Amino acid sequence: MNECHYEKKMEFFYNHSNSKTEDDWSGARLIIILVFGSIFCFFIFLSNAMVIAAVITNKRFHFPFYYLLANLAASDFFAGIAYVYLMFNTGPVSKTLTVHRWFLRQGLLDTSLSASLANLLVIALERYISVMKMTLHSNLTKRRVTVLIIMVWAVSIFLAAVPSLGWNCICSLDDCSILAPIYSRSYLVFWSVSNLLIFFIMVVAYMRIYMYVKKKIIVLSPHTKGSISRKRTPIKLIKTVMTVLGVFVICWTPGLVILLLDGLHCSSCRLLDVKQWFLQLAMLNSIMNPVIYSYKDQEMRNTFKNMISCVRNGGRTSSTNSRVLSCSIEPSPSTEESCISFHKEVKA
Repeated sequence: MNECHYEKKMEFFYNHSNSKTEDDWSGARLIIILVFGSIFCFFIFLSNAMVIAAVITNKRFHFPFYYLLANLAASDFFAGIAYVYLMFNTGPVSKTLTVHRWFLRQGLLDTSLSASLANLLVIALERYISVMKMTLHSNLTKRRVTVLIIMVWAVSIFLAAVPSLGWNCICSLDDCSILAPIYSRSYLVFWSVSNLLIFFIMVVAYMRIYMYVKKKIIVLSPHTKGSISRKRTPIKLIKTVMTVLGVFVICWTPGLVILLLDGLHCSSCRLLDVKQWFLQLAMLNSIMNPVIYSYKDQEMRNTFKNMISCVRNGGRTSSTNSRVLSCSIEPSPSTEESCISFHKEVKA
């Protein structure tokens, strides 16, 4: 019968796995990491909070797609919390952690990844429903969107908690990984392969949706009025999501690959040398999405500008800014008419 080591500190498991990188995160290097990491996390909090605030305040964003986009921003905001907890529980502190605190540290990171991935899957579902009906937004009710958001977080928390619920190597030290000293290699293989597979499926799905919508737009364009704003077409929103998905895959795939190699017990891969860099690349993803929204969606960009202008003026905006803000938050009749006209024409 295998002996379990739940009462041991993490130093016992780091020594067993021969992980030396935790010792490198000390002294001046640790201080630099904490300073720059804190600044980076501050921008993660600020930028994603602005996305959530924009969706709440701008009535043009009160649609299922943008609610789900706000939930994606919430998962990035949560990732910032996970990174802050990681920063102040790394270096020499790592080896003093109890098993349960280390599970919490890693579980926060896993939850943020699972939540982001699940959000992208749900957004893919929303976009698919919209594409099939050739409308800007799906007809999902607020209740259904709320249920989907709750399910995203419930599933994400459960998946992140799986190692602490028993799928670990605390009772079987020979199965311990190097990068995650109390995670079993079999779990790392399952985790990385399943996520990489979902990445591939989503990329293929979005490419098919994009090609389908593009083909429909080309067919219908001779029959639509030239006054319809191209910025609000379904293909515009799909391009935005595809960009978000592409950046997400680029930022997270290297980390998942090294976890897979660790799970496969690749002793010659020098995984510890690249672990820190790939973690920082994953952190970068949490601040990229608001940048993408600002670049790809002019309505979101204008809302950001109005919010910043309002803050600069201490909550008091000039008459010009007030008119711009009002226009941004309240759709004009002409805009509504053009959107209604567009829906009627594409459905014809």
